Amino acid sequence: MTHATGYAALSADSAMAPFSFTRRALRANDVRVDIRYCGVCHSDLHQARNDWHNSLYPCVPGHEIIGQVTEIGADVTRFEVGDMAAIGCLVDSCMECSECTRGQEQYCARRATPTYNGKDRTDGSPTFGGYSNHIVVREHFVLKLPDGLNPERAAPLLCAGITTWSPLRHWRVGPGSRVAVAGLGGLGHMGVKLAVGLGAEVTVVTTSPSKADDALALGAHKVLISSDKDAMKGAARSFDMVLDTIPVAHDVGPYLMLLAPRGVHVVVGAIDMIPSFHGGLLVGGQKSVAGSAIGGLPETQEMLDFCAANNILPDTETIAIQDINHAFERMEKSDVKYRFVIDMASLGDEN
Repeated sequence: MTHATGYAALSADSAMAPFSFTRRALRANDVRVDIRYCGVCHSDLHQARNDWHNSLYPCVPGHEIIGQVTEIGADVTRFEVGDMAAIGCLVDSCMECSECTRGQEQYCARRATPTYNGKDRTDGSPTFGGYSNHIVVREHFVLKLPDGLNPERAAPLLCAGITTWSPLRHWRVGPGSRVAVAGLGGLGHMGVKLAVGLGAEVTVVTTSPSKADDALALGAHKVLISSDKDAMKGAARSFDMVLDTIPVAHDVGPYLMLLAPRGVHVVVGAIDMIPSFHGGLLVGGQKSVAGSAIGGLPETQEMLDFCAANNILPDTETIAIQDINHAFERMEKSDVKYRFVIDMASLGDEN
């Protein structure tokens, strides 16, 4: 085992605070990564505060990790010491079920192991995330950071990026596709950038007229204000996909009306109850409502490579780890454009 330091929540009502713990000794197929940057996802706040009633304490959040390989196990073949690496939301899975073997590890029949707030498949020890100085991960779940991809800004690609990339690829979005991105937060802003990068015509649908300029600056071609009934009516049957990044329960009915026949409404932002809607909104055009969660390892690597080739990066604000509690408060108020990234070098200031 190796000594590690980080920041943790010790209970649902405690602030994030310095925390010392141990990482496992390297197994034959393990990679040790010294963490340089870690993105701050809204899930981190939810888990720290037990909003989903499944948190394990102490909780060291962080599943948007960028760092450098400093040690490898005897059977590791894809990495060498000194390589830049990335780790997302998963650190293990059964690797045997149909989903794992097709590269969709997030849907593992035996449940994938989350980067934090999970239990190691081998010894049952808790998993601790990227708000720490280093991490030890099975090689299969470590990604290569492409040359030219700014490591400080790339971290949110490991969650916000892949969460929007996976459905865009699954439903074959490309030139000629018409995509509406509902919501313009951490997920939504990546949905815009990636859909535009794939060649789609992209419209941001938002409740906030004040976000119109931001949406256009991110590359959206149009903006639709969802409270403008006339505008929404005029946009009926205009889109092949609605990429729904709204993080709270909401009525999907108005968005289904935006879909062209055979269009799909994909929920990626909300895991709350979806209010009921009239079935005629679906059967009247062979439309569908679907969901998507993060992405598998092959498509995550594909997404990183695509972003490097097309100079696509999240809009980020870098903070010190000592500012994480204030960042959580700001995130609750949507006071960030669009993701915080922790410079983990600041962890050394604890000493």
